[in-house]
Order: sequence, then C-alpha cells, then structure tokens
Amino acid sequence: MPNHSHHVLQLIHALRFEDLPEQVVAQARRCLLDLCGVAAAGTGTELSRIIRNHAAAQYGATTRGARMLFDGRAVSLPGMALAGAATIDSVDAHDGHVLTKGHVGVTIFPVVTALADAGLIRDGREFLAALALGYEIATRAGIALHATACDYHTSGAWNSIGAAALTARALALDVNRTREALGIAEYFGPRSQMMRCIDHPTMVKDGSGWGAMTGVSAALLAADGFTGAPAATLEDEAVTDCWQDAGRRWTIMEQYFKPYPVCRWAQPAVEAALSLARTHALQAAEIAEIRISTFYEASRLATRHPDTTEQAQYSLPFSVAAALRHGRLGVGEISGPALQDRLTWRLSEDMVISENPAYSQRFPAERWANATIVLRDGRTVQSAPHTARGDAEAPLTDAEIEDKFTAMAEPALGPARCQALRQAIGTLGLGSADSSALPRLLGLLLAAPSE
Repeated sequence: MPNHSHHVLQLIHALRFEDLPEQVVAQARRCLLDLCGVAAAGTGTELSRIIRNHAAAQYGATTRGARMLFDGRAVSLPGMALAGAATIDSVDAHDGHVLTKGHVGVTIFPVVTALADAGLIRDGREFLAALALGYEIATRAGIALHATACDYHTSGAWNSIGAAALTARALALDVNRTREALGIAEYFGPRSQMMRCIDHPTMVKDGSGWGAMTGVSAALLAADGFTGAPAATLEDEAVTDCWQDAGRRWTIMEQYFKPYPVCRWAQPAVEAALSLARTHALQAAEIAEIRISTFYEASRLATRHPDTTEQAQYSLPFSVAAALRHGRLGVGEISGPALQDRLTWRLSEDMVISENPAYSQRFPAERWANATIVLRDGRTVQSAPHTARGDAEAPLTDAEIEDKFTAMAEPALGPARCQALRQAIGTLGLGSADSSALPRLLGLLLAAPSE
C-alpha cells in the first residue's frame, strides 16, 4: 500500500477536534448552517417527498437507525443518508468545490447527522471533527477521480468514499476493514454521467443520495467481512499529489457557497446580468434581447421553458431571465407559479448563449461570463466579465450566509426554530456548552417541520 494511502487511513481514525485549526472549525459551522437552510427548503420539493417516503417504505429502521432530516421518521442508516442527501440536492444551493466540479456537504452533513442520531457520534466536538474529515476525504476523492477517469461523473461517485470513511470511523473499524470499506464504496459508487442530467434535468440530479447510501452501506458491509479493496482513487500512485497533504491543507476551506439555488455554472451569467440591471436601473419589460458569453459547459444548461424546478435549476437562460424579471433569484423564482411567468419565458426564449473559448480554457478552476442587453429603445449595455459570488477566494460574509439561511429555512421552519438552530450550531464544540449542543441540534434537525 502506498505511503500516502496509509496516511489517509490513519487520519480517518486518528483525527480529533483538537487537531483542527480555528478557521476550520469556524468554516465547519458555516457549512453546517448553510446546509441546514438548503435541507429545510428541500423538504418542500416533490423530489424530497418522494425520496423520504421511499426510504420510510423500503429502508425501515433497524436496531441502529436514524431519523430523516426535518421529517421525524426513523429509517436505517443507509436510508437516512439517501433521503438526506437527496433532499439537499433537490435545491441546488449547497456548497461545492471547483476542482471536483461538484458538491461535498450534500452527502457529508446527512451522514454525520445519521451517525450522531444512531449514537455513534456522541458530542459536538466529534460532530465537527467528522464533518471536517468528510470534506477532506470526499473533496480529494473527487479531484482524484477527475484526474483518472475518462468521463465526468456526478458527485455521488466520489462522495460515496467520504461517506464510507465517516461510517468506518464511527464504527471504529480497524485499518484493514476501513480500506475494504473505501474500496467497496468506490466500486459501487454511482458513476453516473453528469452531462446527461445537464442535458436532460430530472430528479436524479447529482447522484449524491445514491452516493451517500452506497458509502454508508459499504462500511456496514466491511464491518461484516465483505471485501472490496483497493480504492484506486486513493491507492493509485498517479493520485499521490491529491492525498499527500491531507490533514494539513484543509479542503473545507476551499469550498464555495452559492448565493442562488441554481447550477453554479449559470451563476456567473446571473451576476453579469444583474450587474447591468442594477447599474442601469433596467426593467425587465424594457429588454429586447439578452446575449450571454460563457464557458462551454455552462452553455449546455439550455432549457428555455422548464416545466419542473429540476429543469429550472439546470437552466442558464431561465435563471438569468428569472433574476432579471424579479430582481432576485431564490427558491420562489425557480419553482411553482414562477415557472409559468410569461415575461420570464420571453426573456429566456430570446436569449443568445455563446461559448467564449477563453472562458472555456479557464474551467473548472474558474467560471466566467459576461452579458450584453439590448433594450427596446435601441440602447445596448454590456457587462464586464463576472465570476460567481462566494468562491473561496472571495467568500460570502457571515452575514450573507445568515441571510441565505433565513431565506431558505424560515418558510419551512419558522423564525423561532431557525434561531434555535443558529444557537445550537454556534455552541458546538464550545467548552461546557458542547455537551448539550449536539442533542439540541439533533432535535431541531430531525423533527418534522411542524414540530
């Protein structure tokens, strides 16, 4: 076994809260609050309703089960992981990493929560340490997979490895069985084709629910003696650089946060268009034509008249049109009656989207777009090149994360429960308050929205 993979296997079991730098702990709390908001909003989607009912019917609770996020019903650990990750994935507003071209917290948060509800994580410090570790393993696995695979797989493909690592840690598996768990998770992980869902958006989304379920199941299988090693994304010599500084350069610090609940690839174009609307005080009815120049992958987000929120979330023209139509872009603008807004339809239908080769060359490390808007009175205004807001180099502020959480969670949970969630997250890992913070957090996370 290569030295770098032996180091990672040791890290999975040896990492402690005290090993985490202060900024990593603070970032873990930011990720947690952001994901709670997205999960709360997700419970209102048809996708979440279906998957939670499916988990309740097909993945019933065993002697070691967990309650589903904002639901209250107990299911098996794999069932909770499936339902939780799919619920978060149902609203495309969760954090991500540019080099993975995907998302980490969508799987790591529900898996850690499931393990805690099952009594396998016993305090807030261990909860935060597991969260940071999950980001570390899953992010690096994603980068390694992209470096070695010939096509573009969904986040579930590599999130399964992070889920397996966390479950192996919680079960206190030895190093050999942990190695088998990672190999099982990699082999069975859903190597689904992301661009198929980009071209044909449906509820399969980014594969994160299946990846979460697979990873938890992999560790449970390894505990019973099932074999599956090696995980090539960990042990291949070609991916040494992806792993050798694990636990020293913390990848949780490299995550981006989304200001809008749509595909990250569409967000540079949204920013460019909104910058013109704000600078020139534009009204949507004044717009004759919109031209977007962006990178190739973003140009594939081409659904003009989405019938479902999944199609809207993976549509660059509809996202830009809805943002210009309403002056904002939240869950309400990409779901429900907003999908039938005639002015949004006109702006989306008339939008011209073209690839900029210079932008394409900078993807995935950077995502760029610029916008040109032609007005009915003959004027033309053009934006500067824009990236998406919230990248690690220019992160959203704590206040922006708080505001996003409020906008996402309050419609489902109400102000009092949202405030209690903020307080519980803020006291995780803090001295004597930590002992009561995790039970309080679990109670808030796992009860049904109306409770």
